[in-house]
Amino acid sequence: MAHEDIDIDTDALQRRMDGAMNALKTEFASLRTGRASAQILDPIQVEAYGQMTPINQLGTVNVPEPRMVVINVWDKGMISKVEKAIRESGIGINPVTDGPLIRLPIPELNEERRKQLTKVAAGYAEQARVAIRNVRRDGMDQIKKAKSAGMSEDDQKMWQDEVQEMTDKAIDAVDKALEHKQAEIMQV
Repeated sequence: MAHEDIDIDTDALQRRMDGAMNALKTEFASLRTGRASAQILDPIQVEAYGQMTPINQLGTVNVPEPRMVVINVWDKGMISKVEKAIRESGIGINPVTDGPLIRLPIPELNEERRKQLTKVAAGYAEQARVAIRNVRRDGMDQIKKAKSAGMSEDDQKMWQDEVQEMTDKAIDAVDKALEHKQAEIMQV
């Protein structure tokens, strides 16, 4: 096999890195500053019927007032599981159960809560960086396999540089997004 035929699918790698960035944007959207929002529950999964399920697939989520989110859980047997998932999620909201309803009073953002949220944001960003580095590792593994299949040193170096450049850009985008989100959270 001639080495010109050996190609690394950088488009697939880029799509996966973009996917990590999109997941991060979704998680950041769930970090609300001081107003209630249904998106605050988006990243929280509940063990339901043998699989991890988003809360909005287990009940109706409403925002009846600026500082309150209400979940009407359809299956009464799931109420305590939903409540537990919210408590353990790190969003810092104490659910109050009232029959089939779970009320989430959104606390005023005090300094301590803002700092907590910036840490949660940093955690989300780190997960995105790990995902991106995993994509990089997969790309580098593909290049190693291609080298043993006959890719030249020069081509190997070129592909490695390209994958590294994609990785650096993606990590940089994560860092900028985190900086922006943390500034938004700390704004009084």
